[in-house]
This record gives sequence, C-alpha cells and structure tokens, in this order.
Amino acid sequence: MSPAQLRAEWRRVFRASPPALTPDLLRRGIAYRVQERVHGGLTPATVRTLRRAAAAGNSADPGRDEVVLKPGTRLVRSWRGTTYSVLADADGFVMAGERYGSLSQVAATITGAHWSGPRFFGVRAGARTVGAAATSAAATMRRRHDELTASTHG
Repeated sequence: MSPAQLRAEWRRVFRASPPALTPDLLRRGIAYRVQERVHGGLTPATVRTLRRAAAAGNSADPGRDEVVLKPGTRLVRSWRGTTYSVLADADGFVMAGERYGSLSQVAATITGAHWSGPRFFGVRAGARTVGAAATSAAATMRRRHDELTASTHG
C-alpha cells in the first residue's frame, strides 16, 4: 500500500486520524489492530504492568524486577584467574577499598568492557535464594564455568 492508502486504512480501522508515522509503523499499527479484533487485546495483567512501567518512567524492560541487594551482601566472582569480592552497602558497592555506584561499574572495572553488573555477578531478581546463599551459589556456578572454559580452550 502507498502511504496515502495506509493513512486511509488507518482512518477506517481506528476511526481516527493517523498519527505522523512512517509507512512501516502505520502498517504495523493497522496489523496489530486487526489482529487485536480477531484474537483479543492485551491481558489486564499486561496492561497493569505497562501502566506501572509508564508511571515509573521505566520503559527498558517493564516485566523485569529490579535487583536490590541488602547491605552486607558479598558477591564473589572469578574472572580470568582472579577472584573478586564485592560488598554491597547502603551507598553502593565496595571492591578493594574503592566505592562504586553500581554493579555495572564494578563489572566494567574488572573486565574493561561494559557488562550488566547483575548478570556478570549472577544476581537475578526473584531468585529463590538471596543474599549470601545466592552469591555463593552464583560464584560456585561461575567458577565451574570458568574452569571448564579454561580447560577446553587452554
């Protein structure tokens, strides 16, 4: 369809003037509305999640819970033969006497590249184990992974 035809179809499907979108986005919006009419729209739970995310200003990943570590939690990670220990406190994280505002800053210091700090340290939101038990389990898993990787590549 031409852009003019897409705008006309938008008016027909939505019963409203089309927004100033590219033809690709108009096409996708029309397809979504047609699909929504046939199969139903978003579930009420999804609508609530999206509204909460919009209200919080967090559009990155509304389905993912934020990882919050209690002060005193120690994270241990082995990276390229060196073991790093990070302590969570009320103001951020401490590693080797240096203070960091986020786990991602710590991971970047260790690796020299941008990493998701929680992913690097194996911390997951909603995990069954938390605090020291979770960090110990994550460190053990990472250590085994690093050992296996070193033995197969080295």
